[in-house]
Amino acid sequence: MSDDADVTRQLIYEDDLVRITLSGATDPPLLTLVGEIDVTNSEALRRTLTCCHRDRGQVDVDTGELAFIDLSGLRVLIMPAVPPAECWIRLHNVTAYQRRLLTLMGWYYRTHPESGDPALWAYP
Repeated sequence: MSDDADVTRQLIYEDDLVRITLSGATDPPLLTLVGEIDVTNSEALRRTLTCCHRDRGQVDVDTGELAFIDLSGLRVLIMPAVPPAECWIRLHNVTAYQRRLLTLMGWYYRTHPESGDPALWAYP
């Protein structure tokens, strides 16, 4: 990552397992998750996403540097109770492990119906 990119990143949340940063240089905002998301910090992830959504609308989330995510974390990112057309979280850099979990849960990783972006949305 370049020095310019580092300057535009703001630490939003950090605990012993995960670090969440926000890129202020993108619209929609881009949150990057590094580490692990589980039941101990998935509520903090939900609060962070909700705050970004309230302030800016759609939120992009880079999950490429997550070493682990459990069902509680996936539920926060996928929002299974929300109709697909109303989902406001878009996933980037989904790993093979994450894609496998999404498939096992029946939450498909595919193109948003009203978006030209390929394979960025996950739906129950």
